[in-house]
Amino acid sequence: MQHPLPAQTAARPWRWPVFRSIRHKLLAMALGPLLVVFPLLVVALVVWGNVAYDRLLVTKVRSDLAVAQGYFDKVLDDVGQGTQGMALSHALVSTLSPVLPASQPRSAPAAATAQPRPSHSTLAELLERHRHRQGLDFMRLYTLDGQALDRPADTAEATLPLPPRLVARMRSPDAQARGELAVLGAANLHQLAPELEGRTGITLVHTPNAAPTHRTREDRAMVAASVALVRDTTGQPVAMLVGGVLMNQNLGFIDHINRVVYPEGSLPFGSQGTATLFLDDVRITTNVRLFQSERAIGTRVSQAVRDTVLGQGDTWLDRAFVVNDWYVSAYQPLLDGDEQRIGMLYVGYLEQPFRWVRYAMLGIMGLIFLAVMAVASVLSLRWARGIFRPVERMNDTMQRVRDGDVSARVGTTTTHDELGKLAQHLDQLLDVIADKTRALEQWGTALDQRVNERTRELAATNDALRQTQQQLVRSEKLAVMGQLAASVAHEVNNPIAVMQGNLDLLRDTLGPAAANSQVELKLLDEQIERIRMIVQQLLQHARPGEYAGYVDAVDVNDTVKACLLLVNHRLSQQRVAVVLDLQATTQPAINRQELQQVVINLLMNAANAMPDGGELTIRTRDLPPAPGNDTPQGVAIDVQDGGPGLTDDVKARLFQPFFTTRPDGHGLGLWISLGLLERYGGGISADNRVDARGAVFTVTLKTESSGSDGGGR
Repeated sequence: MQHPLPAQTAARPWRWPVFRSIRHKLLAMALGPLLVVFPLLVVALVVWGNVAYDRLLVTKVRSDLAVAQGYFDKVLDDVGQGTQGMALSHALVSTLSPVLPASQPRSAPAAATAQPRPSHSTLAELLERHRHRQGLDFMRLYTLDGQALDRPADTAEATLPLPPRLVARMRSPDAQARGELAVLGAANLHQLAPELEGRTGITLVHTPNAAPTHRTREDRAMVAASVALVRDTTGQPVAMLVGGVLMNQNLGFIDHINRVVYPEGSLPFGSQGTATLFLDDVRITTNVRLFQSERAIGTRVSQAVRDTVLGQGDTWLDRAFVVNDWYVSAYQPLLDGDEQRIGMLYVGYLEQPFRWVRYAMLGIMGLIFLAVMAVASVLSLRWARGIFRPVERMNDTMQRVRDGDVSARVGTTTTHDELGKLAQHLDQLLDVIADKTRALEQWGTALDQRVNERTRELAATNDALRQTQQQLVRSEKLAVMGQLAASVAHEVNNPIAVMQGNLDLLRDTLGPAAANSQVELKLLDEQIERIRMIVQQLLQHARPGEYAGYVDAVDVNDTVKACLLLVNHRLSQQRVAVVLDLQATTQPAINRQELQQVVINLLMNAANAMPDGGELTIRTRDLPPAPGNDTPQGVAIDVQDGGPGLTDDVKARLFQPFFTTRPDGHGLGLWISLGLLERYGGGISADNRVDARGAVFTVTLKTESSGSDGGGR
């Protein structure tokens, strides 16, 4: 005959293999936080460290960009001041008067001076000396209507090859002596400075992730130019002086920016700083290397950076793949005098050295956390051992006593807490029981001797006296047994009370953690109760009752049909049409009557949702098997009605006790049904139907595990 299992075993059998002893539970309590909290803390620190480190790198490259932009603005100021200084020089005015065209106005002193007329070459030499002194790439002199004055008339171009708005702004009375960026075509650059044409005409190099283009060359030029009016001694403007710097392939300029932003030793860990000037999205001057000694002139920026900087006008501060490696990069748009975005200024440094440093820091942090976890684990295991070892020894002692070894004792324990005291009290209790048992045996022997003597003395009396004697003997024996039993009960109940009190103190000390040791504490309660029952059996004859209930492998299809027979009358009265789709093939482990209670409750709720009739659909189906297994995990029962459906508020409170939408309902049906299903590892859910009006309730049940014998719970 099979003994019924406890209800908890049938409902959650998976708990027993792991949590069957206090040792396992205490180990889980001790190591659980270390294996969960510490890794989560490490992950949080890693995420926070990455974010903080990235912000630090971005902050640095932002400051680098500010330094580069400051130097670039200084170059523009130097271009303007150098041009303005030459325009105001007396040497230029005195040299300029003889070469002005006849139609160009001259000052009276200049016209009256009888000095030799200088040639155009003399004026060109003066401008060339000043250009070299100011570090400019070109310096040209034009009449107010755009005729070149520093070249012979037969070689001079007819127009000034600069944007008209730039010339108009520089000729205004309040114009500042500052250079402006401008983009010139190849023809305009030829008119302005034909000797610089060799630095334009950049061949575009194919660059991954760049914006699609059909161009193969960049023939335009980016110049930082300034226009200054040359005035005679009377203050009248007589000419225009144009000076500036060509940015295309200006290697000295970009290398100087790189030295200013990233001086030697400013970047740790072997990182390298770079700077680049873009015309549109093409690198026209850079110190980024395409190969060992070849600069990446002609390569293009990625489309993402182009859209952000040139398309939206924003500054890019982030990682970027520059030519052939990842850099922490900063891109800023460059504007011409008309506030149009014509290019970009870039600074950045190699990310890889900083990335390796980050990985090293994370590795050190990981090692520190592993060391802390190891030390904490050793200490936690040692403390847990001090709890479960005394409990295991007490449990083993009680098992040996139950098997007949009355000399079994817990012995001396290394702990001096409540568990150690409880073990000592248990040994004292066992000693008291052994002493009382021996005394009882001796008293029984003495009683037998006294009875035998009294019997021999009364043997000669008549039958009546013999009967009276026998009754007196029985009364006396019962009295003696009662006294002995009362004495034993009195002596044993005291240590039992001490044990029970310390056990309650243990529960109070552990607090919520006592729930994890409920099985072992319950075992101690049962053993104390067993001792109490041994004593009580000396005074009365009682026997604890037993009950048995059973869990079967249930055919849900037959159960659904049986439930329909029970509620068919109600469904017919409300004109509810039933549609069955019974496809389940597996049998879950559940009490059949309790499953019927759940299904009937759902059917009645569905009927109440359709007071004017409707269609009730009942489906059964197998749940998909787990990965690597061909057996379905369980069975699902869907009950679909054609009612008004469920609101969000109703769905949120549907399974709470005493919640109902009916005036005559008590609100316990679904709550009880959920509790019944959860005892078997199942559940119930509710939602609105997606294909029609109404609600659907889904019951899920686990299939009976292999090897289940259908034992009771």
